[in-house]
Amino acid sequence: MSSERATNVPDFIGELDGGVFENKISMALSEVAFGVLNNGQKGKVTLTLELDRMSNSVDEKRVMIKHKLAYVRPTPRGKSSEEDTTETPMYVNRGGKLTILQEDQGQLLTLAGEPDGKLRAK
Repeated sequence: MSSERATNVPDFIGELDGGVFENKISMALSEVAFGVLNNGQKGKVTLTLELDRMSNSVDEKRVMIKHKLAYVRPTPRGKSSEEDTTETPMYVNRGGKLTILQEDQGQLLTLAGEPDGKLRAK
């Protein structure tokens, strides 16, 4: 697979849940690291991604990505945990590249400047 057709992971994470998921990961990592440092016990951050086709039509080329963030932070008397699950629809572009917007949206105008035949009203 060409690397240009691979999903850009930083962009992908930044697009999940409208950019909020990236902030949630950041906060979870900071809280767990702080708990580990202060309490001397192990912590854990888990990211789970589930992909499901949005409709029975392969033509739509969209998937729903369910993203779950779970973490366990050590505390002085045990541990504290939290779990957050949200979903984001994404397009599957050529080569499987995942993006929030479709890369190839078709031809709007012909070379002569007329609307493409698929767009004309009948």
